[in-house]
Amino acid sequence: MYDNLKSPGRNDECWCGSGRKYKKCHLDFDERLQSLYEQGFEVPQRSLLKTPEEIEGIKRSAAINIGVLDLVAERIGAGVSTEEIDKWIYDYTVEHGGIPADLDYEGYPKSVCTSINEVVCHGIPSPDDVLKDGDIVNVDCSTILDGYYSDSSRMFCIGEVSDEKRRLVEETKKALEAGLAAVKPWGLLGDVGAAVHEYAHAQGFSVVREFGGHGIGLEFHEDPFVSHVSEPGTGMVLAPGCCFTIEPMINMGSHDIDMTDPNGWTVRTADRKPSAQWEVQLVVTETGYELLSW
Repeated sequence: MYDNLKSPGRNDECWCGSGRKYKKCHLDFDERLQSLYEQGFEVPQRSLLKTPEEIEGIKRSAAINIGVLDLVAERIGAGVSTEEIDKWIYDYTVEHGGIPADLDYEGYPKSVCTSINEVVCHGIPSPDDVLKDGDIVNVDCSTILDGYYSDSSRMFCIGEVSDEKRRLVEETKKALEAGLAAVKPWGLLGDVGAAVHEYAHAQGFSVVREFGGHGIGLEFHEDPFVSHVSEPGTGMVLAPGCCFTIEPMINMGSHDIDMTDPNGWTVRTADRKPSAQWEVQLVVTETGYELLSW
């Protein structure tokens, strides 16, 4: 088969764990993917396709992740330090039975990323970073619950924000929504990134190339990589069960970034103009997609 794994016999139990016979469950599905593979399309491995049971587990994890960001939305404002935000997120996640996925991930020292103004991503919370009137900030958090991973981020405008910054934040969200609209079952992943890029470019903004979305669910970062500057008609087939994030990082100026911060994590725009990001997690369904975390 397309992923070099053995397929069950027609009357054997399906590989997905449904308990149903293969011929009544995933046989037609696999034959469709095999045909696409033979036509030269990139198709997902079966190990990447989430079962209904796994999707329910991811939803339970996502309920914590959404709740965390709702809490931040209630409390964030001028005078709040990013260290305080980190504590809110750690405490809420642990109190609800979860684990902050960011904490200690490849040595990352905090439970959340807080990226202010020209910081593109991976801003590390600090008591010295105190939000002030006119800032924009991305709060990006991820949760593990019972081995299932969820991930999403939101932008927040602090106090009186300039019209150009507010427009960047709003249009970045619309660019993400353009990407979501391009998610079609049995479509192609490249169409998603192409839609994001086309929308952002039409608004006069640029899209970061080095970072993108990713598969997620049983691990923090799974295949595929989700580019937000991809070409239409390219990329992996979006078979139902594919679970990934869309999270464009969109800059007011050039798409060039600066990754020279001594902390080894924080990424800034090269021209020091503001950047914005929104992130959602979804699963492809037979009829479209379902949002899992936002």
